[in-house]
Amino acid sequence: MPASNSFKAALAARQPQVGLWLSMADPYMAEVSATAGFDWLLIDGEHAPNDLRSTLAALQAVAPHRAQPVVRAVQGDTALIKQLLDIGAKNLLVPMVDTAEQARALVSATRYPPLGIRGVGSAVGRASQWSARSDYLDIADGEVCLLVQAETVTALSNLEQICAVDGVNGVFIGPADLAASMGHRGRPGHPEVQAAIENAMRTIVASGKAAGTLTSDPKLARRYLELGCTFVAVGVDVLLYAGAARRLAADFLGAPAAAPAPAGSQGAY
Repeated sequence: MPASNSFKAALAARQPQVGLWLSMADPYMAEVSATAGFDWLLIDGEHAPNDLRSTLAALQAVAPHRAQPVVRAVQGDTALIKQLLDIGAKNLLVPMVDTAEQARALVSATRYPPLGIRGVGSAVGRASQWSARSDYLDIADGEVCLLVQAETVTALSNLEQICAVDGVNGVFIGPADLAASMGHRGRPGHPEVQAAIENAMRTIVASGKAAGTLTSDPKLARRYLELGCTFVAVGVDVLLYAGAARRLAADFLGAPAAAPAPAGSQGAY
């Protein structure tokens, strides 16, 4: 049986994938979100209170639906990557990748020997359907889609080399951390930050790799898709809920609704 990963195939074919960020760390909300029609859902382990078990629950909740789960690890730790792959995560997003050396180490962590260093224990894991996928060890390396986050000035200076790493399938621009790295903390919509983001996206697309990002600004999201980004998250579940709840309270109780996000705001991600 050949390796199967429809999200990875869509990125390789440059088919735009529109996603939603899952920060509530709740499998019930993940399941609700999976019915909304998005192409992909980001299960966040960096800035949301997810652990291995809650990530597994979210993967199980999303599994029957069309939306493809992408799991963001808290960091590029080899042992954690092994665990995430074993519980069935096929698409990984790893934050704070500044160099090609880091990217190569992550590729190695996602592959079995002799191509990498991933520990072999899938026979008792969800990834192999507890050994029902008897050929899993033969196809696993090709099934993984590895996405890395470039979100510092250092990462952008090394972007061409990161994109050139075999086994990196896409590069995600992290706007909030990039803004902070550039001296514009809290202002990802600053013209200098936006210029850097657009230049980075052009570099990624030109390399043949998939480019991605997150923005809650519909105008920016469409702009990034026009630039050739293939995986763009256009909202965050907890912020969507918070905004709707505050507006409802304001309508009935006169409570102050939250101020709208400034133009170009992309959230603290």
